[in-house]
Amino acid sequence: MQQSHPVSAAFREAFRYHPAGVAVITAQTETGPVALTVSSLISVSADPPVVAFSLSASSSSAAALLTAETMVVHFLRYADQDLARLCATSGAERFGPAEPWEWLETGEPRYSRVATWFRARLYGTLPVDGATIVSAQLLDGQATPGPEDPARETLVYLDRRWHRLHGAVEDAA
Repeated sequence: MQQSHPVSAAFREAFRYHPAGVAVITAQTETGPVALTVSSLISVSADPPVVAFSLSASSSSAAALLTAETMVVHFLRYADQDLARLCATSGAERFGPAEPWEWLETGEPRYSRVATWFRARLYGTLPVDGATIVSAQLLDGQATPGPEDPARETLVYLDRRWHRLHGAVEDAA
């Protein structure tokens, strides 16, 4: 049995209380459309626009997604938490009649109800023990204005549960 790194327990505790935005990544692969939920999406560059996220090797969709040249990054709102759960559940029917989705003209699957989304091209990968860091350059898509009602607040993952962000405490400097 492999022994855990001495900082692993502290790492898990720190990130358990470090909120993260939630996104769903979809792609068309040789085996059909795939989708998965990530809470590791980060902005890497604004010009060109590049994002990155982590794929766990234990994810049932990770290997297939890594074969795709393009994908769609969906930024989820609080009202989308059922979609986040669906795409995080192993073996779930992610592209069935229960969740509205469509094919983009370029061939990628996109969840129709998600207002902020971007089509992206795989930029690079970096294997890390048990995971792969994926970077993707955003090609096109749409971003909607900030939330006007509580259901449109950003969905975040914190302490193994879904939450929504409320108003800012103070303006960032």
